[in-house]
Amino acid sequence: MENKKENRKLRKNGKNRTNRTRRVSLRFRILAVAALLAAAALLLCFGIGSDRLARLSPIPDNALVDRPTLNLWYTDESLSDFLAAAALDFSEESEVRVIPRLVSGLEYLESINEASLNTGMVPDVYIVGNDSLEKAWLSGLASEIHDTDYVTVENFPETALSAVTYQDHLIGYPFYYETSALVYNLTYLEEAAADQLQAEADALAGQEAMAALDENGEPVQTDGSGEESEADGETAADARTEETETGASDAQIAERTQALIPGTVDEILSFADSYNAPEQVEAVFRWDVSDIFYNYFFIGNYVDVGGPHGDDEEQIDIYNLDAIRCLTAYQELTRYFSIDPEEVSYESVAQEFLNGKLVFTIATTDILSRLETAAADGSFSWEYGVARVPDINDELITRSLSVTNAVVVNGYSEKKAVANEFARFLTETAAQKLYESSGKLPANTQISLPNEQAGAFAEEYAASVPIPKMMTTSNYWVQMEIAFTRVWNGEEVSAVLQELSEQIMTQVTGENYEEEYIEPPEEDSKTASQMQE
Repeated sequence: MENKKENRKLRKNGKNRTNRTRRVSLRFRILAVAALLAAAALLLCFGIGSDRLARLSPIPDNALVDRPTLNLWYTDESLSDFLAAAALDFSEESEVRVIPRLVSGLEYLESINEASLNTGMVPDVYIVGNDSLEKAWLSGLASEIHDTDYVTVENFPETALSAVTYQDHLIGYPFYYETSALVYNLTYLEEAAADQLQAEADALAGQEAMAALDENGEPVQTDGSGEESEADGETAADARTEETETGASDAQIAERTQALIPGTVDEILSFADSYNAPEQVEAVFRWDVSDIFYNYFFIGNYVDVGGPHGDDEEQIDIYNLDAIRCLTAYQELTRYFSIDPEEVSYESVAQEFLNGKLVFTIATTDILSRLETAAADGSFSWEYGVARVPDINDELITRSLSVTNAVVVNGYSEKKAVANEFARFLTETAAQKLYESSGKLPANTQISLPNEQAGAFAEEYAASVPIPKMMTTSNYWVQMEIAFTRVWNGEEVSAVLQELSEQIMTQVTGENYEEEYIEPPEEDSKTASQMQE
C-alpha cells in the first residue's frame, strides 16, 4: 500500500528562499492595489475561473516584477475581498506577490493537477475541504506543512488537527470550518420564562389563599348596623391572591430562560407540550431533514468511518445497537414534527427562523451573518442565541458533523518555503479579519470571536466529527442521507442501517459483505413514546 502511494506521488523539491523583509514603497502599494482592482474587474468581465487574473504579472514596476509570485486558488466567492486584502498585506511584509484566483469548484483538484503539470502557472497554494485531502495527497498535490510547531493544540482544536492529518502527516493549515448547532429565538424563550414564573406565582398565591380559607373559614363582613353580611363579589381569599401577584425580576427571568435552552430532544418535546406560542410561531422545532449535514448529529457519536483522522479503512463501524437506537428516536420524532423531506430545505427553514416562525432550528455558521444583516435592516426584531446540538436524551449523546477548509501547499510548487509562510499568515495574522470580511469562522482558537453566538459554534466544532477523507467511502454521505430519509418515512430502522453498512463495507473490502441482523430491544425505542405518554 505504501509503495502504491509513493508511486502516485509526483512532487518536485521546493527551492529555499532567504528570509528578507522590508517595508515596500508607497508606489508599490498603489501599483499593487491597482493590479488587484484590475484583477477583480477582469473576473467580473470574463467570469469565474478566468485565466486573465493569473496573467496579470506585467506590472510597470521593476521592483515588483522581480519579486517571486505565489498563485492562490480558491472556489468560494465570499472569500474574494478577504483574500485580496490578505494578499496585499502579505506583499507589504515580504518580497512576494500573491495572485488570488477564483475558480470553479467542479473537478477542482483535477483542474489544479492539470495546471500543475501542463502550464507555467502552478497553483502554489489552494484552499480545499478536508474531505479531499486523501485525493490531494495521493495525487501529489499536497505536501507536508513546515510549521508543525504552529499547527498544534495550542492554536487549534483536536478536530482541526484530525481534519488536516492523513496517515500521520500534517498536510494542511486549518483555516475555517462549517458545522451545525442549535439556534433559538431568545425573545420567545424569555417570554415563555416570564409566563412560567407568573403561572407559578399565581398557583402559589392560590394555594396560600386556600390554606388561609381552610384555617379561618369563610370570612364575613358587617354592615353599618352591626349585622353580618356577605362581601360583594370578593372574598378575602380573592383579595389575598391579588396582593401576592408580583412580576418576576429580570434575574429570575434570565435564570429560567437559561433553564429552557434544551440540552436534549426530550426537553424540546417537553417545552413544546406546554408552550403557549405567539400567533406568528408556526412550529417549535423544524430543521432540514433532507440534508445529512443537519441530521448527522443524531447518529454521529455512534458510527465510525475511518477512525479519528478519517483515513483508516480498518476502522469502520456503521451498524450497531446504539446507532439503531438513535435512528429509532429520530424516526419517532415524526409523531411530533410534520416535516416533508421532499418539501423542506435549509434555505426554507432558515427563512422561517428569520421570519420569527420557529423557536428552535438546526443551522450552520452562515446563519450568524444572515441574522446580523436582518437585525440591521429591521426584518428580524427578536434576540437569538446559539447552543450545542441537543442530545437525544440522558443516555444517547449526539455529535455533529464538520468540514474544515484548509490551506494546502501544492506538492508541485517550486516555492514551498514561501508558500508555507503565506499559508501560516493567512490562517493566523490575516484570519483576525476573516469573519468581518467573509462571515467565515476561523479554526484558529487564538483569534478573538465576534460574539457569544460565534463562540457557541466554536464549541460545537471542537466536539464535532470531521468529515472523513477516504475516497473509497466518498458516497457514504449520499447513502446515509438516503437512509435518514427512508427512516423518516417509516422504514424499519435496523434493516435500513444494515443495508447501508453492507454496501459501504463491500466497497471498502472489494468483496460481498454481509452483516448479521441486529434485533433492537423493544425497550430501547422510548424517546418520543415516553413523551407522548
